[in-house]
Parts: sequence; C-alpha cells; structure tokens
Amino acid sequence: MTRKPYVYSGLAVLVLGILATVIAVPLARRHRTQASEQVVAGSSLMPSSVYSSATATTTSVTLPSSSPSSSIARPSPGRTLVPVISADFPDPAALQVNGTWYAFGTTNGKQHVQVATSPDFRTWTVTGQDALPSIGEWETDENHWAPQVIQRGDGKFVMYYSGTVATSLAQHCVGVAVSRGNDPAGPYMPQDTPLACPLSVGGAIDPSGFIDSDGTNYIVYKVDGNSIGHGGACNNGIEPMVPTPILLQKLHTDGVSPLGPPIQILDRDTTDGPLVEAPNLIRTRNGSYFLFFSSNCYTTPNYNVNYAVAPAIDGPYVKASEPLLVTGDFDLTAPGGGTVTSDGLKIVFHADCQAGRCMFAEEINIEKMTASI
Repeated sequence: MTRKPYVYSGLAVLVLGILATVIAVPLARRHRTQASEQVVAGSSLMPSSVYSSATATTTSVTLPSSSPSSSIARPSPGRTLVPVISADFPDPAALQVNGTWYAFGTTNGKQHVQVATSPDFRTWTVTGQDALPSIGEWETDENHWAPQVIQRGDGKFVMYYSGTVATSLAQHCVGVAVSRGNDPAGPYMPQDTPLACPLSVGGAIDPSGFIDSDGTNYIVYKVDGNSIGHGGACNNGIEPMVPTPILLQKLHTDGVSPLGPPIQILDRDTTDGPLVEAPNLIRTRNGSYFLFFSSNCYTTPNYNVNYAVAPAIDGPYVKASEPLLVTGDFDLTAPGGGTVTSDGLKIVFHADCQAGRCMFAEEINIEKMTASI
C-alpha cells in the first residue's frame, strides 16, 4: 500500500494513537514500544523453507551490570532536535564516501529512491535524483521503501530496498541493485529477481547490508508478517498475531547472492506491539554486535528506535531495557527507522513532521552494551 505522510499535533496525536489500536488498518506498514530481558535466537516460528531450522530458544537470563538491560537514562529534558531534511524523507540510511555524506530515503512519489548529500552530516541537500530510475521485472513502479547502500570490494555500490511484488500487490520483497559506476548516488541497476521473497509468510522488507570485520557480507531484513495479519494496529493487533521476525542472511562477496539459508535473530514480544522492523546491524570495536530496530506501529506515537546486543553475529541478541528513542525525547513524535553508520558514531532516523516524516542526523554514543544520543 502507499505509505502516506502523517502529521500529528496536540489532540490529534492522542486520537490517532487510540484509533490505531482499535480499528483495523488494512495492510498498514511500520510499527512499536520496549523490551523484556529475553534472548531470542533462531526460531521455528517460520517454515524451514523460509529460513534455517535452528532450534527455537526464548530464554530468560540473568544479565550482567554491563548488559543493555541495565539502567539507561532517558535524554535530558529541554533539548530539542530539529530535522536536517524538512521534506518527507522516511526510513533514511547514510554512508560517507570520499568526504561526502550520502543519504537514501523511501519514495516520495516522484523518485523510487530519494538521495541527499552533505559535506558535514549537518547541512543536507535533497538532490531530486532518482537513485533507482529503473526497476526489476518482479516489482511494480510504486512503493519502494527503506533503501540502504554499502560499498563492496570492487568499488561499486550495492543498494538493498523493499519493492512491491507485481504478482501480489499487498506484499513486498527485498530487492537489490548495483551501481553502474562508482558513484554512490547511482544510478543503480536492479537485479531481475528479488534477493528475499517469502510470500507465504508475508514477504520481506527493510533490508540493511553489513560487512563484518572478516569481510563477510550479510543483510538483515524483516519478514513482513503483518501484511497477512488479522487487523488492528498495522494489521497485526488482533489475535492470532503473526510473527514478524528479523532474519540474517549471509551473502557472497558480490553482495547480491545468498549463501545458505537465512536465520532468525529476533522477533517481537509483548512489549513490541504488533511488530519489529527496520533492522540495522553494526559491530563495535570491542566485538559486540548491535542490532538496531523499531517496534510498535509507525502510524502511532508508540513507534521507536530500539536495539539489542549480542556477542556473535548470529546471537543470542538481548534487547535493551529501554528504547534508544521514544516519543517525547527531544520533542520528537514517533521516531523510527534508525540507521547507524558503519563506524558506530552517527545515526540517521525519521520522526513525524509537518511534511510527513523528516530526517534527523545525530551523534550516537555506544559504550560496551548501551547506546545513547
């Protein structure tokens, strides 16, 4: 479905939040709140044909004082963040190449994939260029969501994105495209087939690429189970609720070819509302893996930026006791879609604004097992 901008103010925020929890939202898309002290590893909630049939484990654990479930201070009151892009620029992701920052955002109805640039991470210009001017044979011309770009070893860039399936218009799958040259702004040429397309369990969205310290390529993405849910908030607020797991897929060095089946590394629990989504993975200097994600429904003020931490890339991931960003922090409403840069020092995310969902860009502080802004 088309993801239209939402504007919240005053009483309207409360009304929309209440309505979203009691009225079916047909095939809605983007969703959350926060987390219990649980470990979620490879699970059999999904058919083995979709991902690796690792044994399901949902285990309560006693966490050390340095764990992400230790006491986390909320941001100090009084500080307000302002968007660096005041236009509708949802689900942003950013990377730096040769001193220039590039950001990519969900379609605005004019370009499949929006592009913005910055010399300093603070002053951004939306170029009006379409980074993905042509589309794959498997997808339609509408609703390209959550693009993210990495640079592979040969100097070219690989873009991961969510595209609408031509044969199943209510569902998305993960597409992949490679730059024609060595310009991170594109244009990108899409592959003829999707990288991940588990339609029987809802399809797939929100891919994010990651290159580990040993050079191994991965993506993480969300199985979009709420696209086949039973109504309510983001179409998954009415029992039986459908799983919306985050999967980890190893790739060949070309960044486009899967290597083995994906494995599940996270799923929603009762504190996440109808779903988890928008995963983004980084490795810290001390060897920990931080999985950033959003939970709850994007059409409500409950949407957030959250994270979980693991000692190894395949888990187990322990959710933080509090989200990184929630409504009210820095005068934000419905912050979500957070993507941390590969060096772990900066983050871009969106939050509700008059234009729809504007992009914010901030420094992030990651220490041991916790993250803060």
